[in-house]
Amino acid sequence: MLLKTRAIILRAIKYGDSSLILETYTEAKGVRKYIVGGVRKARSRTPASLVQPMNLVDIIAYEREGKDMTRLKEVRPAHVYTRIPFDVYRGTVGLFMLEVTRNSIRETEENPALFSFLYEAFRLLDTTEGPITHFHLHFLLELTAHLGMLPSGQWTEGTPLFDLKEGSFTGDHPGHPEYLDEEQAALMYTLLHARHDELDGIQSSRQQRNQLLVELTRYYRYHIEGMREINSLKVLREVMG
Repeated sequence: MLLKTRAIILRAIKYGDSSLILETYTEAKGVRKYIVGGVRKARSRTPASLVQPMNLVDIIAYEREGKDMTRLKEVRPAHVYTRIPFDVYRGTVGLFMLEVTRNSIRETEENPALFSFLYEAFRLLDTTEGPITHFHLHFLLELTAHLGMLPSGQWTEGTPLFDLKEGSFTGDHPGHPEYLDEEQAALMYTLLHARHDELDGIQSSRQQRNQLLVELTRYYRYHIEGMREINSLKVLREVMG
């Protein structure tokens, strides 16, 4: 049978002389792998630029029950990036978001809400005008809701700390070093409850953003079994600096 669906390309791996294996997150089937043939030939019907990681595409794929990997019949752009390829900061943020997505999502079944969130996040990264200072932090926090690890509780004067292991705000020292202090917890709570159009108005220093970024990636590793280290984190921190 043929499957028509939107997809986000997570990874492209060379296969044979001219083909690629694409790891994708699809709207209809969750994480899927596809072979796209002849893409690395000079006159390919599907240029390699179309199937680069992070691209948002419409695909038609051959589907066979029980098969982990099938072939793509057709792939077309669903959104053509106009800022990300020419903006080092946006490109680095996008690669970080992509690696987090690839490492944290493994489900091979449809999840329309999660797909829509991811698709819109990458589209917004490309189309949002002005600074995107807090974009990656907001993405990490919004994604927690879809992964079943949304921080619980509220930041208040009585509960000014955030326990990374328990995933909740607390007023008592948790008895271990894996927690956010009052300043970091307050920034996290503000970002967690902000809309995209409110991010520019949030005040924070570069040091605060860098530290919160590190702490949130630790939070992911605590709550997602087998979560690998995010290799692009170091690059992002350098670019942010």
